Amino acid sequence: MTAIPADRQDSSPYADAVRAFADQGRARFTTPGHQGDHDAQPMLARWLADDPLALDVQPSVDGIDHGPDNPMQRSLALAAEAWGASRTWFLANGSSQGNQTACLAVAGLAGGGGGTVVAQRSVHSSVVDGLMLSGLVAEFVAPDVDHVLGIAHGVSAGTVEAALRAHPGAVAVYVVSPSYFGSCSDVARLAEVAHAHDAALVVDEAWGAHLGFHPELPSNAVRLGADLAIASMHKLGGSLSQTALLHLGHGPWAQRLEPLVERAFRALQSTSECSLLLGSLDLARRRLASSGEAAVGRSLDAVARLRARIAADGRFRDAGPAMLAFPDVVALDPLHVVIDTRSGGISGHEARALLFRELGHHVEMSTDDVIVAIVGAGAAHDVDAFADALLALPRDGGATREHIELPDPGPRRMSVRDAWFAPSEVVAASAAVGRVSADSVAAYPPGIPNLMPGEEVTAATLHFLQRTAATPHGWVRGAVDDAVGRVRVVAG
Repeated sequence: MTAIPADRQDSSPYADAVRAFADQGRARFTTPGHQGDHDAQPMLARWLADDPLALDVQPSVDGIDHGPDNPMQRSLALAAEAWGASRTWFLANGSSQGNQTACLAVAGLAGGGGGTVVAQRSVHSSVVDGLMLSGLVAEFVAPDVDHVLGIAHGVSAGTVEAALRAHPGAVAVYVVSPSYFGSCSDVARLAEVAHAHDAALVVDEAWGAHLGFHPELPSNAVRLGADLAIASMHKLGGSLSQTALLHLGHGPWAQRLEPLVERAFRALQSTSECSLLLGSLDLARRRLASSGEAAVGRSLDAVARLRARIAADGRFRDAGPAMLAFPDVVALDPLHVVIDTRSGGISGHEARALLFRELGHHVEMSTDDVIVAIVGAGAAHDVDAFADALLALPRDGGATREHIELPDPGPRRMSVRDAWFAPSEVVAASAAVGRVSADSVAAYPPGIPNLMPGEEVTAATLHFLQRTAATPHGWVRGAVDDAVGRVRVVAG
């Protein structure tokens, strides 16, 4: 083996880049929800300042997470109480772990032999992975889509009821609320419909960990009747990245799910979970539950000021009213500020890139038509500085360039699991049209698969993915190559 020169190893590129980014002091309208603002999470900031290395302790320590009535058990009980759940689990691998845990648990409802679920087509890619792991067969229902702004919303109770009537053996319904853009579905009515058809309701509530902690916010899913809800606490709740909560609801379906969730959780849980991540969940819960109304009020004041600046100028449009016009959207999370940039003569992708590269503001995501700025629960940046930067953006012809329209998915030809495990081959994108995808491929963010294992590859989907990959900040998760010039398809 050839020796590696010591001076080559005397560098830490990733750590140095993170440190440099932090030192730049950009205004972060992004996840994680603490947004680098000590005032947003003062308890967590003080705790980490003590000594992060000393706080990084192994699992199963007496007096921490081992023994009867240990502090971890008490913290989990406090979290369940705060969100109105019958039980809560801390997740150190994000909502992805929660979605996969939920899929395995739901498969247990069907006796371990797969089973059928009615699922919103715009689920996160981790749910698709959960389908592959569990063997569940999903009957997908399409969400309402705003093709003008390129936004997928939620599903209505009527759509779900029709799907359950068509598939009477379904054991669960899987929906997303809020969406990446902050639109909330009628979870209470969805729970009624699911339970009337003898099915459990699982809600991917990744963007809603903060819901219910201020009277101006919508309620959270468990309090609205969901049997399981998965919440990315790091997104707007302010814990460290990669942390989430899995909540169990109340009633007969929750009682049946509890032992199945516990087994699935242990199967997917690391045996060496990071105490820094778990501790951040405990402290972020404490912040929301003990002083959330005041902290969130601070954030609501900031977003109200931002919206007022946008409305007064008139160049850009707040997309909120257009989102509320869709029948499946019953409420909006006000901490998501969705701005229609094409109304102001610039594409969303270009606006996000200019704000980041030249103006010191980092927004959460963009489509061809909008940017999404989020304010974490308790955070409050200088929104006037952000508004000044936004309103000073040049007009780049983005309103007249080719529109990158969100495509409808191709027809389903195989189950997710069968396609994932089938023999596959990588072919040129042009040769993939009409073939069956073997991969989950998503323009990222938001991580909703545009191609799913088992779906037919269409020319429209490939065009969307390739055009998105070519935009500033463009990235296609799961693609064989960065430009989406090749696609993995089922062989034969």
